Amino acid sequence: MSSKFESYQKRRLASSYISVVISIALVLFMLGVLGLVLLKSSTVSNRIKEKIVVTLFLKDNVNTGQINAFKDSLAKEDFARRIVYTSKAQAAKKYSKEIGEDFLTFLGENPLKNGIDIYLKAAFVTPGKMGALEARFLKNEFVADVSYDKPLINLLTEHLQRIGFWLFVLSGFLALVAIILINSAIRLTIYSKRFNIKTMQMVGATKSFIRNPFIWQGIKLGLVGAFLALIGLGVVVYYLDVFAPSLRLLKDYISLSYLVGGVLLAAFIITLFSTFFATQRFLNLRTDELYY
Repeated sequence: MSSKFESYQKRRLASSYISVVISIALVLFMLGVLGLVLLKSSTVSNRIKEKIVVTLFLKDNVNTGQINAFKDSLAKEDFARRIVYTSKAQAAKKYSKEIGEDFLTFLGENPLKNGIDIYLKAAFVTPGKMGALEARFLKNEFVADVSYDKPLINLLTEHLQRIGFWLFVLSGFLALVAIILINSAIRLTIYSKRFNIKTMQMVGATKSFIRNPFIWQGIKLGLVGAFLALIGLGVVVYYLDVFAPSLRLLKDYISLSYLVGGVLLAAFIITLFSTFFATQRFLNLRTDELYY
């Protein structure tokens, strides 16, 4: 009879462990997907920003040597990602192709100017920094005018800030949900052992002696759940890389290392504190309170 009861208890315990691991894995998978979105959202926003072009129109009296020296000096600047020079002849040819006729035949001269397109690094694509760069360029003796899409910059900055804010709010909410769900799962596991905890305490075992095995058991369950979550995230990353190769997910080793480290760290910290406080709660209860 006792052997049947012990086997029943073992099956029940194994079932509770499996449910805890699955709960942790699902929650960590959800957090991992959100973390992946957060990590790659900055990459996507940076790619959008790096398509912004600032065009410097040069004065007509600037010679080829001065243009080349100016281009070289711009290429060495911190804000410059790529420099593209377009002569007035090249600009006229391009414009004629766009409108479908040679406008130089009836104008008689080329009204366009030599231009330098500056593709900025993402960190410099803000209204404030681009305004400062515009003021700086206008003071240059070679520059006749500066052109870039100011309304687009303002709109882009506003939308990216808004998206970043709501992603931050969502990540905070999901992190709270994750903590609550994992904490509840671990508390249910420890609840089933509350009488064992109190019995050990009554025979003289210290709180730390009773608590430590539960903490290590919780951490082990958390790490197993994290491993399962990482397998699921690996599948998601693989198929995202297949269907959206421009994101270069499988080659972004830094983001992937952050993702793996974040999931493992979250599993360790949440299960550690959840197990500690859950065990502490039952240690502080009176014997008659264990039945409620």
